[in-house]
Amino acid sequence: MIAETVCSAVAVAGLGIAAVTAYRKRFLAAARIAAYALVPLGLVMTGAVGWVVDTAFSPTAWAGFVVLGGAWALFASTRAVERRRGGTRKERRAAARAARTDAVAPAATAPSLGSASRPADRPASRPAAAPRATGGSDDFSDIEAILKKHGI
Repeated sequence: MIAETVCSAVAVAGLGIAAVTAYRKRFLAAARIAAYALVPLGLVMTGAVGWVVDTAFSPTAWAGFVVLGGAWALFASTRAVERRRGGTRKERRAAARAARTDAVAPAATAPSLGSASRPADRPASRPAAAPRATGGSDDFSDIEAILKKHGI
């Protein structure tokens, strides 16, 4: 009963503000305010406010929300475990069967960046360059070392 009275008072106050806004020649804003003001009145008239009030003060309804929360937590935790294990039981069994088969990989091809005349695992035959006498540490020595390591 109190909730219905409060909602009705909010609707009347909102309609009053909408009337003042329309008086100031701001009709679009007044229509918007009136629309917002009529929402609580519509909720009271449909009985939604009464249902919410009855639900909010019902221990059975709150116990139902707790049960729903527990069900959601169980569902979420089982999904998380399923993702961590790698799918459903069928998917894991199929993956295990595929892993047991003795599949042979095709022969490896030559590296796409290297030439056929130079083996990829040949160690660099050039000695490291002597440090430059610039009076301090060379800023590019690290970069040169990396480039030489990759054969560039």
